Amino acid sequence: MAPLRLGSLAPNFDAETTTGPVNFHEFIGDSWGVLFSHPADFTPVCTTELGEVQRLVPEFNKRNVKVIGLSTNDLTDHAKWVDDINEVNNVTVNFPIIADKNREVATLYDMLDSVEHDASNVVNGIPFTVRSVFVIDPAKRIRLILTYPASCGRNFDELLRAIDSLQLSDKQPIATPANWKPGEDVIVHVSVPTEKAKEIFPEVKETLPYLRFATLPEETN
Repeated sequence: MAPLRLGSLAPNFDAETTTGPVNFHEFIGDSWGVLFSHPADFTPVCTTELGEVQRLVPEFNKRNVKVIGLSTNDLTDHAKWVDDINEVNNVTVNFPIIADKNREVATLYDMLDSVEHDASNVVNGIPFTVRSVFVIDPAKRIRLILTYPASCGRNFDELLRAIDSLQLSDKQPIATPANWKPGEDVIVHVSVPTEKAKEIFPEVKETLPYLRFATLPEETN
C-alpha cells in the first residue's frame, strides 16, 4: 500500500467502537473528521487527552468536525477506561473510540511505533501506536497529519487552529502566517495579483512583493 500523504484518500474501514459499529467513511459523511490514536488503555497521557477532546467537542461541532479515537484494547477495556476518563476529567465521553486490539486500523494508517524509536512502546514484540492525528475533509481526503511520540501529549487547541486555517483557505484564496489565530490578518495567496486581492479583501498591505497581508471581511471571521 502506498504511504499516506496529504491529499491521499483516507482508507475506509469497518470497526467496533464504544458507540457501536462504524464504517469510517459513513461516519464522516458530509463532515470533516479527526482520527486520533492512543498507545493503549489505562495510560496516563491518553487519559488526559481524551478528557480534553470531550471538553472541546462543542468547538469541533462548530466547525462541522466529527472526532473518533483509537486504542489497541478491546471494548471491555474501553468501557472501564472511559469510566476513569470521565471521573478524572469531569466529563462524559460520548464520541466513539475504536477497539483496535488486532491493530488492523493502526496498520492501515501506519500508526505503529517501533523498537528503534521507543522500546518502551513495544511490549513482547507487539508495538503500540504513536499519537497519530489525521484530519480528513468531507471528500475523504487527508488534509493534515500530525505524529507525536507516546511521551508527548497533544495540543488540541493547535489542532482546532489548524482546522480553522484549512477550512478558511478552502473558502478564500489565502494562507495563514505563523501563530495565526482566527480574526487576525491572513496572507494573500501567491496566485492572486495584488490588484485582484484589493477587490476581494477590505484591506491589503504589501510588505514584500510576495508577502501581502489582508484583512478578512467580518462575516468570514
